[in-house]
Amino acid sequence: MPFNKVLLLRGRPALLVSPVNRLCERAFSGRPAPSWFERWESVVGLEIHAQINSESKLFSSSRVQFAAPPNSTVSFFDASLPGTLPVINRRCIEAAVMTGLALNCTVNKKSLFDRKHYFYADLPAGYQITQQRLPIAVNGNLTYRHQVGTKWNEMVTKCVRIKQVQLEQDSGKSLHDDLRRQTLIDLNRAGVGLMEIVMEPDMSCGEEAAAAVRELQLILQALGTSLANMAEGQMRVDANISVHHPGEPLGVRTEVKNLNSARFLAKAIDYEIQRQIKVLDNGGTILNETRSFDYKHGSTIPMRDKEGKQDYRFMPEPNLPPLILYDSKSLPTANMDPEQVVNIDLIKERLPELPSITRERLVEQYGILLEQSYILVGR
Repeated sequence: MPFNKVLLLRGRPALLVSPVNRLCERAFSGRPAPSWFERWESVVGLEIHAQINSESKLFSSSRVQFAAPPNSTVSFFDASLPGTLPVINRRCIEAAVMTGLALNCTVNKKSLFDRKHYFYADLPAGYQITQQRLPIAVNGNLTYRHQVGTKWNEMVTKCVRIKQVQLEQDSGKSLHDDLRRQTLIDLNRAGVGLMEIVMEPDMSCGEEAAAAVRELQLILQALGTSLANMAEGQMRVDANISVHHPGEPLGVRTEVKNLNSARFLAKAIDYEIQRQIKVLDNGGTILNETRSFDYKHGSTIPMRDKEGKQDYRFMPEPNLPPLILYDSKSLPTANMDPEQVVNIDLIKERLPELPSITRERLVEQYGILLEQSYILVGR
């Protein structure tokens, strides 16, 4: 039974964990499993927003600088002044392609940009330029290992599917001054290039999700496509969580937004799983809502409900043509400016050694244990 694992847990007999029950045993930290443990399954999917490591923004020449004075790195386009047009940053395209290749994605030679409409003070245009219809990369996967017991060497290898990698621009930042009862807007972040990496709901608890995010963080840092410093907001995670009885359809999901550390991600997911189960066991219903994580109290709190599905009124971006990429077999004619050509094969040749390959090399070359290689190459 390849999916069944016998986990030796501190202070009590071994427990058989099967696909019927995919909840992470480690969430109980050696305590006896609750009564609902065998009656529920949890499903977790992630949306990760990674800031592209680039000197300038996605569609303007404004510089990207952390902790710059408010509204000091804002171009006319970032402020959405009438008549300004987007000019795409080649570095951001290459970073997205490199990330897609490292995640075993299929890179689309043609991708499209769209407008996602919503109204908020830190989005001066009233829409975000993103890739909803045809993203730059699709259908990848990420292999990671996560701890399932109380010891570091009790690990299992898992794989999560990557639905897509898409380019999009970031919004500005709203700063709430409770003392003066004001909300201030800083547009320094507006227009910064992001890669949205969408992971399919193949995970089942906070520890799995945290392990997948840590591995992705190492990959992005090895590639140099993102610094992925979560403390500085260069990588933010939204988690979609639902629970259901084994053999039944998936339950109503909630979204926990803007998690800025792997530790908080794990805590938020595990809390939300147990909260949903408690609500259902007491005869309640789960609302399709957006929640945030209160790290001081270790709980999630409602932000807004999503029962009335928001219509973002997606439409093609009229100011940007389709993004066309090439490979060595489909290079354009010689009279085309090489600066206008992005060659997928050349980017693939520039891929550095990924963390998984480094670990394999350390094991084979130096005879160390696989668990030790994870300590050496980022835990």
